[in-house]
Amino acid sequence: MGGIVTLLVIIYLVGIGVVLAPTVHGEWNAGTASEFFQSILQQLPVAAAWPVTLYHHMMDRSAG
Repeated sequence: MGGIVTLLVIIYLVGIGVVLAPTVHGEWNAGTASEFFQSILQQLPVAAAWPVTLYHHMMDRSAG
Protein backbone atom coordinates (compact mmCIF):
# COMPACT_ATOMS: atom_id res chain seq x y z
CA MET A 1 0.00 0.00 0.00
CA GLY A 2 2.82 2.37 0.83
CA GLY A 3 4.43 1.68 -2.52
CA ILE A 4 1.27 2.73 -4.36
CA VAL A 5 1.07 5.99 -2.41
CA THR A 6 4.74 6.65 -3.08
CA LEU A 7 4.24 6.03 -6.79
CA LEU A 8 1.25 8.39 -6.91
CA VAL A 9 3.21 11.13 -5.11
CA ILE A 10 6.11 10.72 -7.53
CA ILE A 11 3.78 10.92 -10.54
CA TYR A 12 2.13 14.03 -9.10
CA LEU A 13 5.46 15.77 -8.50
CA VAL A 14 6.74 14.87 -11.97
CA GLY A 15 3.53 16.32 -13.41
CA ILE A 16 4.16 19.58 -11.59
CA GLY A 17 7.66 19.64 -13.04
CA VAL A 18 6.34 19.04 -16.55
CA VAL A 19 3.86 21.91 -16.24
CA LEU A 20 6.52 24.26 -14.84
CA ALA A 21 9.17 23.30 -17.42
CA PRO A 22 8.21 25.93 -20.04
CA THR A 23 8.27 28.66 -17.40
CA VAL A 24 11.67 27.54 -16.11
CA HIS A 25 13.05 27.28 -19.62
CA GLY A 26 11.78 30.71 -20.62
CA GLU A 27 12.81 32.54 -17.47
CA TRP A 28 16.11 30.81 -16.67
CA ASN A 29 18.34 33.53 -18.12
CA ALA A 30 15.77 36.28 -18.53
CA GLY A 31 16.35 38.25 -15.36
CA THR A 32 17.26 38.16 -11.72
CA ALA A 33 16.75 35.27 -9.35
CA SER A 34 13.87 37.05 -7.64
CA GLU A 35 12.06 37.53 -10.98
CA PHE A 36 12.62 33.86 -11.78
CA PHE A 37 11.26 32.81 -8.40
CA GLN A 38 8.28 35.15 -8.78
CA SER A 39 7.37 33.66 -12.17
CA ILE A 40 7.57 30.15 -10.69
CA LEU A 41 5.33 31.18 -7.79
CA GLN A 42 2.78 32.63 -10.20
CA GLN A 43 2.59 29.36 -12.17
CA LEU A 44 2.63 27.04 -9.13
CA PRO A 45 -1.16 26.98 -8.52
CA VAL A 46 -1.76 26.08 -12.17
CA ALA A 47 0.94 23.42 -12.00
CA ALA A 48 -0.45 21.94 -8.79
CA ALA A 49 -3.86 21.54 -10.45
CA TRP A 50 -2.54 19.59 -13.44
CA PRO A 51 -4.70 16.50 -12.74
CA VAL A 52 -7.86 18.63 -12.92
CA THR A 53 -6.70 20.30 -16.12
CA LEU A 54 -5.91 16.92 -17.66
CA TYR A 55 -9.33 15.59 -16.67
CA HIS A 56 -11.10 18.58 -18.23
CA HIS A 57 -9.13 18.19 -21.46
CA MET A 58 -10.02 14.50 -21.59
CA MET A 59 -13.72 15.17 -21.02
CA ASP A 60 -13.81 17.93 -23.67
CA ARG A 61 -12.34 15.58 -26.26
CA SER A 62 -14.75 12.75 -25.46
CA ALA A 63 -17.82 15.02 -25.62
CA GLY A 64 -17.08 16.27 -29.12
